[in-house]
Amino acid sequence: MYPLTGRKGFRAAGEVSLPTRGIWERALGRAVREGEDVYHLELSALTFVDVAGADALAGAARSLGTGRRLVLYRPPDSLPRILGLLWPGLTGIEVAT
Repeated sequence: MYPLTGRKGFRAAGEVSLPTRGIWERALGRAVREGEDVYHLELSALTFVDVAGADALAGAARSLGTGRRLVLYRPPDSLPRILGLLWPGLTGIEVAT
């Protein structure tokens, strides 16, 4: 995870799976704690997110509170599908086009 320049958020690279899940969860926890209305996640260099990683993302979104959101930029194609299938109507996550 790498901090973004000029806006609150991070850039993730590689994959989110069992060996990297702790790093992913800590980064998402920091996003929730920092209290920003919009927190940016640049995911274009992320190649894979397992279901547990998607669950951590959904959990972070549920923890945000009213009016706050995580904005996902260029996530792996499977991630929005998994989120829509397993957590339909989840607020707090926006996939930027």
